[in-house]
Amino acid sequence: MRILVVEDERKVANFLQQGLQEEGFEVEVAYDGEEGSLNVQQKQFDLILLDILLPKKDGVTLVKEMRSRQITTPVLMLTAKSSIDNRVEGLDAGADDYLAKPFAFEELLARIRSLLRRGGPEKATSIKIADLQLDMVKHTARRGERVIELTGKEYALLEYFMRNANRVLTRTLISEHIWNYNFDTGTNIVDVYVNHLRSKIDEGFERKLLHTVRGVGYIMKEE
Repeated sequence: MRILVVEDERKVANFLQQGLQEEGFEVEVAYDGEEGSLNVQQKQFDLILLDILLPKKDGVTLVKEMRSRQITTPVLMLTAKSSIDNRVEGLDAGADDYLAKPFAFEELLARIRSLLRRGGPEKATSIKIADLQLDMVKHTARRGERVIELTGKEYALLEYFMRNANRVLTRTLISEHIWNYNFDTGTNIVDVYVNHLRSKIDEGFERKLLHTVRGVGYIMKEE
């Protein structure tokens, strides 16, 4: 799942980014409303965490613009304002939920999970390829009867492969999607993580799912 955090307080933004990444989410951060608006228009996200009080463009304006463009991505508004009027203003603008600062991170996660489940029956909560299944609510994976223990990055990588099954993913795509930086040809971090993941999901099974496309990248598919 891909989350955009729009928060001008860098300490809060960094805390949210780190905490959500540790939970297996892919996170991008924008530090003002205009930057957030550009991200929303140019990229796809599963959920947006949006502060109301932002420089350049406030959160309420940003939500109104999103909804006017028929962008239906769930929005959870974060703000130090806690009065009923402020909550109503955010929700009337098109936000889906509201959380006042300071908040407990566990409550934030619960609200995020709730919003991600609201997508209706067309939004699956699990992905399955052959006998490999990923539960995107519980952030767990299993192949057959075997439970697969994954780190946060391994989970994100596996979800990316499974969401893009039968598609060749280049090292550059993987790097930018999972680590959010331009690919450095001098590092082998992608290969290292893919090899770790392959050993966990394929080792001991006759049918291999994660394959190398020489000179290009990797693909997940049933042979």
